[in-house]
Amino acid sequence: MSKQGKEPTAQRFGGEFGPYRKPGTQGVSLSTFKTLVWTSNIGGLVLLVISLELLFVAQQFGWGLLLLVLGVGVALFPSNYEIRGMEDDEGEPSPGEETLYDAANGGEDERA
Repeated sequence: MSKQGKEPTAQRFGGEFGPYRKPGTQGVSLSTFKTLVWTSNIGGLVLLVISLELLFVAQQFGWGLLLLVLGVGVALFPSNYEIRGMEDDEGEPSPGEETLYDAANGGEDERA
């Protein structure tokens, strides 16, 4: 299958994540992302504990393996989201913007 001629756009859910965003999508806020991460990590751990119980105590290998895979999937889900405000800054800082180097050296730029 060739990818020539195809436009690089996000295809999943609301286009909030993926390698490319469609115009008009904004990503999620940092607090929403943190909530998603905590919820999915706890959910993934619960599924992991249940899967280990099924694998070793109940000796139900099929269900245990299925829940193990689902637990990992649930735990990794929010890593696909793009956080609003985390875009790459291109170029040098704008005029009047203090850099970490300037702050550490009292505002004097000796690099020139």
